[in-house]
Order: sequence, then structure tokens, then C-alpha cells
Amino acid sequence: MRLLLVCLLIIPAAVTASARGDDWPQWMGPGRDNVWREDGLLERFPEGGPKVLWRTPISGGYSGPAVADGRVFVTDYVTTADVRQANFERKESTGSERVLCLDEASGRVLWKHEYPVTYTIAYPAGPRCTPTVDGDRVYTLGAEGNLFCFEAASGKILWSRDLKKDYATKAALWGWASHPLVDGDRLVCVAGTAVAHSVAFETLTGKEVWRAGTAPEQGYSPPTPIEAGGRRQIVFTKPDGIYAVEPETGKILWEAAYGADNGSIIMSPVRVGEYLYLGGYKEKNLLLKLQADAPGVETVWRNKPKHGVSAINVQPFAADGLIYGFHEKGDLRAVAIPSGEIVWKGPGPLGSRPQGSGTAFIVRQADRYWMFAETGDLVIARLSAEGYEEIDRAHLLEPTNTAFGREVVWCQPAFANRSVVVRNDKEIIRVSLAKEPVGQ
Repeated sequence: MRLLLVCLLIIPAAVTASARGDDWPQWMGPGRDNVWREDGLLERFPEGGPKVLWRTPISGGYSGPAVADGRVFVTDYVTTADVRQANFERKESTGSERVLCLDEASGRVLWKHEYPVTYTIAYPAGPRCTPTVDGDRVYTLGAEGNLFCFEAASGKILWSRDLKKDYATKAALWGWASHPLVDGDRLVCVAGTAVAHSVAFETLTGKEVWRAGTAPEQGYSPPTPIEAGGRRQIVFTKPDGIYAVEPETGKILWEAAYGADNGSIIMSPVRVGEYLYLGGYKEKNLLLKLQADAPGVETVWRNKPKHGVSAINVQPFAADGLIYGFHEKGDLRAVAIPSGEIVWKGPGPLGSRPQGSGTAFIVRQADRYWMFAETGDLVIARLSAEGYEEIDRAHLLEPTNTAFGREVVWCQPAFANRSVVVRNDKEIIRVSLAKEPVGQ
């Protein structure tokens, strides 16, 4: 409930936000919508690049940081195993996952929790899920299903769950990657397969509130709250379908079929007006129309050739009746809804690099977009029906991992308090993006 109230207060607090700055307490920010609502930011980068406020050593992982109440939370994986391996190859490795809490002003480690884990997944560099901060608590989910609730200030464990054990399942090929959602007094997660696909826990105790659905594999798509048909709903996707539940009870409100290749459904559905769009590996796509008078959907089209965007690593963004996103082949494109027609496509911030699963995370701020590219560059750009317009770029981090034969850094940044916080597999940094200097 505390996190929900913070989200609801963002708009009326806009004037205050310009003075105090905003936190980034979960995946995709306060509104879980990849919108950065601060002002007072750089128009272009200064000569020599923006100021790095601090650097702190870290180990491997794809998980983004969360920033709240003067603290930065991030997870990593410490191991001696070689984690630079084939994209679709499961291989066991042993090590420790860690939850780190840093001081936002200095980068100093305030507390950490470390636990042993055996990875059985591909891309085994480290955890995938951004921590979720809700008031005085922080929730983390590791790549092998270790779910924790910590006291944010001290790191004391308040409760924990082993999703693999509790729901009689195994990790998906690329591990648990569905960022948990705080919804009122419930923590909503993608859990397992035959026993339960989705589960809600009491935020205070970890006690199960409800469970819903089954699936051949978990998939990687986070739960997505919407309001449609006069009701709040939480939408889940899985390799064989998409469904919505009643948030309080887990009752399934509607379902539609989907057919993911290799269990690969990664993006959360994107809403454009009365439509929900979903796309994935091997150019699968699905457009649903939400019913207006009651919870439900109708299929508008499915697997439409040469239409849509099949998102792999980057959550697409909806604006101006279009969906902007990176296609699985690595091109950035704008897609019209409901037709699904490609308005334009091109390399965007990735230029002439090899493009398979090309990645640049997209965040909107006012009338422009900030994109953190797999090259380690932060790019300022504009997106419109006319195309991609690059304003400026600065190199922040070195790529420390490999994918499809190239060096990459795949991590969604946090944009908080006129700064960006981002990591690779060696360090996490905070960089000022303010017009006026940010204090150290």
C-alpha cells in the first residue's frame, strides 16, 4: 500500500518533485511505466562527459538498481565459474548471490546479505530482478527463485521463500526474471509451473494469499496491473498464454492463448488505449482488445507476419498511439496500433553494431528519451512518428559480458534524484545528470 500511495502522489507532487527529486524504487520507476518525472536535467552532456559521483565494486548480474530513501539496492552473483557461455546452454555453477544496500550519496556499502546458490541456467552472470522497495521494506528475487523480504534500513530478514521448493518447479532456461509487484498489502510474483504460475504473498509475513494458473515454464514477463472493464486487474503472460486475475483473490478473469518459442515470453503486455499488445521470440505477436463493460478480451490478430515488435531484452514504450521498441533482430522500430504496421525502423542508438537482440533500455522524460545502450553509452534522443533523432551520448561503463559474439552490458538503470545509477559485472556507478551540480 505504501508503494501504491507513492505512485498516486507523483502527479500532484510535481512542483515539490522539482525541488526534492524523485526516487526509483522498483523496476521501471515509481509508476512502473519507465517515465522519469524530474526536471532540472542536462540538455546535453558536458565536454568530457557527465560527472561520476561514485564507483563501487560489484560482481555479476543483469539486475537493475532500486533507489529509495537515500539508499541504493542491487543484487549480484559471486562465483569463480566461467559465466560467459552459450545463450541457450544450461550449465551448473556454484557461488553466492548477494543483496547489497549502498549509501546513495557516497556509494558506501551499508549492509549486505549473502547466500549460497547453485545456478542451473543459461546466461549465468547473476540475478535478473530489480529489488522492489516498499516503505521500510525491500524485496529481492534471485535467479534460482530465492525470494526475500528485508528491513530496508538494517538488512534484517523479515521473511523468505524458496519458490523452486515451495512450488515444486525448476528455474526457466534464463532463470527467474519477472520483477515482483507490490499491490496493496500483497507481493505478487511469477512462481512456478504445474503447482502455480502466479502467487500473491502477504507483504508483512510472506504468507500465501492466493495462487493462480499453471504453465509449461514460468516465462520472464513481470505482472502488469491495469484497469479495464470497470475493474482493476493484474495481467500475467506465460509461454502458452496470457491471463488476468482479480488482485484480491487471484480469480482468473480472462485468458487468451499464446505460443512462445523456447519458453521465451519476456516483455510485459503494452497497453495502447483499448488494446493490449504482446510480442516475443521468432516474431510472435498478439493484439487483444479489452472489453469496455466487463473484464475480458477478444483477439484482434495473432502472429501477423512483418508486423509488430518482438521484444527480447527491452520493455517497449507506448506513446502517441505508437509502440517504440527493439525488435529481436536488434532494430529500433515504431509500430502503429491497432494495425501493427511498422511506421519506421532503424539501428537507433546501436549504429552499425551486430544487431541480434540489440539492447538499449528506454525511459521517457518530458519530450525526450534516455536510452542506456549495451555499449555502455547513455543516449539522449527524441522518438516520434517521423523517426529517431539523437541529441547526444556519453560513455558511462565498459561492457563486461558477451552475447551473440559481441561485448555487452545488459542492465536497466535507475534514474533518481537527477542522477543515473547503473552497473556492469564489475562496478556500480552514480552519475549526475543535473543542470546544477549534485552534492556528493
